[in-house]
Amino acid sequence: MHSHPITVHWRQENRTIQLNVPEGEYILRSFEQQGEPLPFSCRNGCCTACAVRVLDGEIDQREALGLSKDIRSRGYGLLCVARATGPLEVETQDEDEVYELQFGRHFGRGKVRAGLPLDEE
Repeated sequence: MHSHPITVHWRQENRTIQLNVPEGEYILRSFEQQGEPLPFSCRNGCCTACAVRVLDGEIDQREALGLSKDIRSRGYGLLCVARATGPLEVETQDEDEVYELQFGRHFGRGKVRAGLPLDEE
């Protein structure tokens, strides 16, 4: 089976890891199997714990329900549901950064009373 070099710049750990991942395999799972576990939470593509920004290459992440098409088009991905399709270089993101990009317009607008933010009453 053909494999691809996957480079992960793990910002929070100040480490860079490069491993070969078999084509079609989930990147997160392959890294774990090779002794290099990466951050994750749900493994279902629904949260942002394993979020990365693509620096070079492309990933197949059609199962990434936790990222909108807009955010994916801006270069973000979720490693738990990302499959190796070619050489790839990514950088981990802070979970809160990506969560804010995805959901910030819906949350964090202050206390709500009677369905309106307090500053709008």
